[in-house]
Amino acid sequence: MQTLAVDIAATFVDDAATLVTGLGRAALKFAMAPIDRIANACDIAGVLAERRATFRMWRANRGRIRREGRWFSLLGRFSPFRHLAHLT
Repeated sequence: MQTLAVDIAATFVDDAATLVTGLGRAALKFAMAPIDRIANACDIAGVLAERRATFRMWRANRGRIRREGRWFSLLGRFSPFRHLAHLT
């Protein structure tokens, strides 16, 4: 049984990590917006749309795998190899 202090600390750490991740994604999206516009304008064969569809499918499967409990790790969110987990 966890004490209240440990539960509050764990919640704070999870919330802080999620906040930092979200702010990083927002900053990256803002910085990459001009490049994305140029890439979309130059995409004649529709390759980018196909890759986006594949990525969405992969993310949906990743959420299913995460619910199954395969990805539990204390540093899983900060691991440099987290994007290779589907290979195991």
